[in-house]
Amino acid sequence: MIIHHLPHQNNVQQIGYKLLSMFSFKGKRGEEVARTLISACLWNDSVESKSRAYGVSPQTVRNYVEEQGVEVVEKLLEQVRKISLEVLKGVREIDLSIDWTTKTWYGKTVGGLGSSEEGSSWNYATATTKFDGKVLLLAFVTLVKGMTKDEVVKALVEQVVAMGFKIRLMTLDAGFYAIDVLNFVSQFKYVIGVPVGDVKVYEEFDGEYETNSKRHRRDEQVEFRLLVYGREKGKRKKVVYFARATNLDLPKGEVLKLYNKVRGPIETSYRNIKAFLPFTSSTKFVFRTLIFVLAIVLYSLYTVFKGEVRREQFRLLLILLFSDDLFYLKDFLLKSIEPLINNIYLFSRR
Repeated sequence: MIIHHLPHQNNVQQIGYKLLSMFSFKGKRGEEVARTLISACLWNDSVESKSRAYGVSPQTVRNYVEEQGVEVVEKLLEQVRKISLEVLKGVREIDLSIDWTTKTWYGKTVGGLGSSEEGSSWNYATATTKFDGKVLLLAFVTLVKGMTKDEVVKALVEQVVAMGFKIRLMTLDAGFYAIDVLNFVSQFKYVIGVPVGDVKVYEEFDGEYETNSKRHRRDEQVEFRLLVYGREKGKRKKVVYFARATNLDLPKGEVLKLYNKVRGPIETSYRNIKAFLPFTSSTKFVFRTLIFVLAIVLYSLYTVFKGEVRREQFRLLLILLFSDDLFYLKDFLLKSIEPLINNIYLFSRR
């Protein structure tokens, strides 16, 4: 039976094999650990629950991740970059969106991590670009206590530039509004969200503005073009104001549209990433980082199929592939699609 509008089964099988090969742990239980983590992501279930289905204890999974997790995270991120580079083949100039998302982990807290003193909320910052309807992840940073906003932005930009891209326009969330960040991004064309409470302009505005930070000297303040606009919200249609800082010399309306066009899709991408994020009782930094990065990998693979299949259909296809019965087809798959094993990107050219 042929199912129309779904990816070819060889492509899905190829993804399954590639997931296991890129997500490899050394040791005799390494493959079971990998299957456990991938399965937990696909089912949006707890890692501890899925481990029993693959005949390993939760502690064994934790031990493997804690001992090899840093290396595996780097390999996974490299694969994500390769997927994005393949989709962007031939593109040299991009619009970049920098933002962060917060994941709150309930239960025992971890001191010194994330945006919370107790470590219950962790922030992950990303740099993405949109191309051909796909939101592609190019850079990733886990925020830890003591990391400054400009350090985060610099780290992300350095990763993107190292990939060979020229940044045409950069948009940043209001959470990055800071003098050091403004000084750094001023070398690019940029639009950054601004907390209205910081500039205290509660009316339509388009003009020059200078920061007045008490933590910086007068000669360290930054000048930029400030745009403020209002929007009616609620049943009473109360006007709420929003602000943007920019160095673009374009009409106000065009600047605001550009910001929404470049930055808007990242919110959808975060929702899709979290849809693949499993649960865990582990409070280890490397464990939580690894499963978030694995969720990013699954999202990145999904973006290649976007337009052909919906997210939940993609999830179901991989769940079927990763069922116990289908795993016995591994040897057959290796022989039948050997020329494709090292080229997961073939289907992106279809």
